[in-house]
Amino acid sequence: MAKSLEELASPYLHGLLPYIPGKPIGEVERELGITGVVKLASNENPLGPSPLALCALREALPESHRYPDGGGYYLKGRLAACLGLTPGHLILGNGCNELLELMARAFLLPGDEVVIADPAFVIYGMLAHLQGCTTVRVPLKAWTHDLEAMAKAVTTRTKMVFLGNPNNPTGTAVRPTELKAFMDAVPEEVIVVIDEAYIEYVPQELVPDSLGYVRQGRWVIVLRTFSKIYGLAGLRIGYGMAPPSMVELLERVRAPFNVNSLAQRAALAALDDQAHLSSSRQVNDLGKAYLSGELHRLGLQFPPSVANFLLVDLKQDGRAVADALLRMGVIVRPLQGAYLKTHIRVTIGTPPENERFIQALKAVL
Repeated sequence: MAKSLEELASPYLHGLLPYIPGKPIGEVERELGITGVVKLASNENPLGPSPLALCALREALPESHRYPDGGGYYLKGRLAACLGLTPGHLILGNGCNELLELMARAFLLPGDEVVIADPAFVIYGMLAHLQGCTTVRVPLKAWTHDLEAMAKAVTTRTKMVFLGNPNNPTGTAVRPTELKAFMDAVPEEVIVVIDEAYIEYVPQELVPDSLGYVRQGRWVIVLRTFSKIYGLAGLRIGYGMAPPSMVELLERVRAPFNVNSLAQRAALAALDDQAHLSSSRQVNDLGKAYLSGELHRLGLQFPPSVANFLLVDLKQDGRAVADALLRMGVIVRPLQGAYLKTHIRVTIGTPPENERFIQALKAVL
């Protein structure tokens, strides 16, 4: 008998569940027969892209028949100047997800150990599983990466450690002194991936010098993105910073023209718009203060987020509450796993969006 498709597939696909995205706003409105749906599920910037980025996109459209700059010459050069690095320290990706995949494909082999926090960004564990690795999950401490315990979890078989800072879905960040102690404790041959997708929202006193390890030549890659505070999530562009020798290996598995022309042009323009970044931080800080006060008045708890979202413990089935909110035109993210069944993750929106969420949540609860 011929083998089944399941038998022909990679054995590492067994037990791996696909990432389930939320429905588009338009489809939700069509299905439910409502209008004015508010999406607070994907940690997007509610202010949208920078006006400078939008202008750059309009100017770039007539050149859409050309392949993109495969080396990201201009964007890498600008990022390097901003960050005190060389272009050789940088690699561009179709979002940070692609860069995470490149790290896994380039370095992880069956039987390697990968250390991650639990809970953390779901993609870390998915990639380790897909490469046939043993995933060592270290529980959070006070909803934050327990870096001391993670360092102790490293063994001679450990190939890679993933750190989300701030962590998704909790929004918490480690202190710079904690990261330094961790890096001092971890053997230099262990590759450390520091995912800083939300770092631009973090108060300055909590921002570690992660790029210092890159400049020193440690086997570290720091990931950042234009999807969050820069408001370019739909264009899918992220960047990684690592020693040039590591970047060179990653370039071997990177697909040609992986970052499109429009994304590169918009990202380059967005870097010049400091006013947009400042406004985005201000809206986020005000919205976080408002939501925190209202949620506390409802008797609900959440970790002290330094990102643009809150992880809210509803003390009841989170998915059921999320479904009820959906029917009222508010999209939030229900979560899974042993720790998070009673939680939802809600993105901090504009003042009207935040008020709409609180009104709907009061009605549901």
